[in-house]
Amino acid sequence: MSRPSYNAEVKIPAQTQAARFAFVVVAVGTVTAIAFKVHVNQTTVALMFLVMVLLTSAYWGLRYAVVMAVVATTCFNFFFLPPVGTFTIADPQNWVALFAFLVTALVASNLAERAREEAEGAQQRRREVERLYGLSQRLLASDNVLELLNALPQYVQENFAAQSVVAMAADHPTVYRSSLDANFEESVLRSTLLRGEPITQGGVSYVPLRLGVRTVGALGVAGADLSRETLDALGSLAGLAIERARALEALSKNRAEQEHERLRTALLDSVTHEFRTPLTSIKASVTTLLSNSQLDDSGRRDLLSVIDEETDRLNRLVGEAAEMAQLDSGMFKLDLQPHSIEDALQPALEDARASLEEHPVEVMVAPNLPKVHMDLQRIREVLMHLLENAGKYSDAGTPIKITSELKGDRVVTSVADRGPGIDSFEQSLIFEKFYRGQHQRYMAPGTGMGLAIAKVIVEAHGGTIGVVSQVGSGSVFSFSLPTENR
Repeated sequence: MSRPSYNAEVKIPAQTQAARFAFVVVAVGTVTAIAFKVHVNQTTVALMFLVMVLLTSAYWGLRYAVVMAVVATTCFNFFFLPPVGTFTIADPQNWVALFAFLVTALVASNLAERAREEAEGAQQRRREVERLYGLSQRLLASDNVLELLNALPQYVQENFAAQSVVAMAADHPTVYRSSLDANFEESVLRSTLLRGEPITQGGVSYVPLRLGVRTVGALGVAGADLSRETLDALGSLAGLAIERARALEALSKNRAEQEHERLRTALLDSVTHEFRTPLTSIKASVTTLLSNSQLDDSGRRDLLSVIDEETDRLNRLVGEAAEMAQLDSGMFKLDLQPHSIEDALQPALEDARASLEEHPVEVMVAPNLPKVHMDLQRIREVLMHLLENAGKYSDAGTPIKITSELKGDRVVTSVADRGPGIDSFEQSLIFEKFYRGQHQRYMAPGTGMGLAIAKVIVEAHGGTIGVVSQVGSGSVFSFSLPTENR
C-alpha cells in the first residue's frame, strides 16, 4: 500500500490560483512603486521583497513564492540597480547582489514551504490521533462481538469522514457495511483477511485487523486519505476491540456457568438436606407403625402426627421452590389495593406462630399510618418469612420487636431479633437464592429461599428491603413500601 503524503497540496480551483498569481504581481508592483517614489535604498527594498516572498511561501506555497521572487528580481534590477530604467547592470557587484537576492529568495521560500508542509503534516497526524482516540472510546463501549462488528463500519466512517466502510471478522463470514450502497470488492476484502497484508485498489484501502501477528478480520475504507501508519493503527485498534469483546463474552459465559453450577450445587445441597429430614421422620414413623402392632392409641396418634407435620413441611418446601421459579420468571401479577400494613401484619403473626411461640413479641405500629398500595397476600408472605427467620435464629425467650412507621413517602416495617447476628460479608448475600449463613445453616431448618422470595415481592411493589446487623447483637430486617398518595 502506498503511503499518502501529508505534503500533497490541497486542490485549489483554477480561478483562485489565477487570482493569487495576479495578487503576487500586483503586490510586487505596489511595493516597487512606493519604494521608488520615496527613494528607498537598495538594501531596504531587497529585504522588503524577501519578506514578501517568505510570507507568500509560508501561506500559499512554493509556486507563488517562485513567481514573486522572479518578478521581484526583475523589478529590483529595473528600478533600483544602476543604470536605473534598464535591465543592464553596470557594476559586477550588482550582478552578485542580484544573484544573491534571487537565490536567497528561492532558498528561503523553499524552507518556508517545507516548514508549512511539516506543520500541516503535524496537524494532520494530530487530527488522526484524536480520531483514533475517539474511535477507541466508542469501540470499548461494546461488549458483544456481533454488535461491535455491526457498528464498526459506522464508527470508522463517522470518525474519519470516510465515504463508506466495510468490515469482516475471521469467524463471521458476514460483510458489515456502513451503508447499503457501500460498494466494495468482497474478494479483495477476503484476500486481505487471508493474506494479512494491506491492499489498495480502486481508491479503496483494505487493511487487516490484527491482534499481534494473528489476523482477526479485515476492513475496507473508501473516500478517506489516511496514512499507512493510521491504517495500521486502525486495524490494530479494531482487532483489539474485537478480541476484547470476545474475551468479555467468554468471561461472562464462564461466570454464568460457574454461577449456574454454584446455584445447582446449593440447590441440591439444600433440597437434599431439607427433604431428607422429613422423609426420614416419615419413613421411621411408617416403619414403626407397620412393624409394631402392639402400639397403643396414644403412640399411634403421635406417629401419625409426626407424619402429618412432616408431610406439611415437604409440601411447603415444594411450594417455596415452585414460587421461587415463578417469581424468577416474572410470571406473576400483583393484586394492588390500598391496605394498611396491619392488614398484612396480623395474619402474618398467625402464619409464623409456630416459630414465635417461645418468644415474646412486641408490635409497635405508628398511629394514623397512610395506606399502602400493595398485594395483601404477598406482603403477608414477606412478613411471615421475616418473622419465621427471627424466631428460628433467636434463642428461646429473647424478644422480637416489630415496628412500622412513616419515613418520607414510604411506610417502613422492621423486624428486630436478638439472634447471633450476620457479619458484613454475608449481609450482601443473604437475599440470594438458596444462600444460608455459614453458621445459621446448622442452627435451624430451611432452604434459603424465604428472603429471596421476600426481596422479589418487595421490589415488585417498588420498595426496598435490607438488613442491619452486628455479630452477637442481633439483626433488624426492614422493608419499605411507597404510600398510596405518593
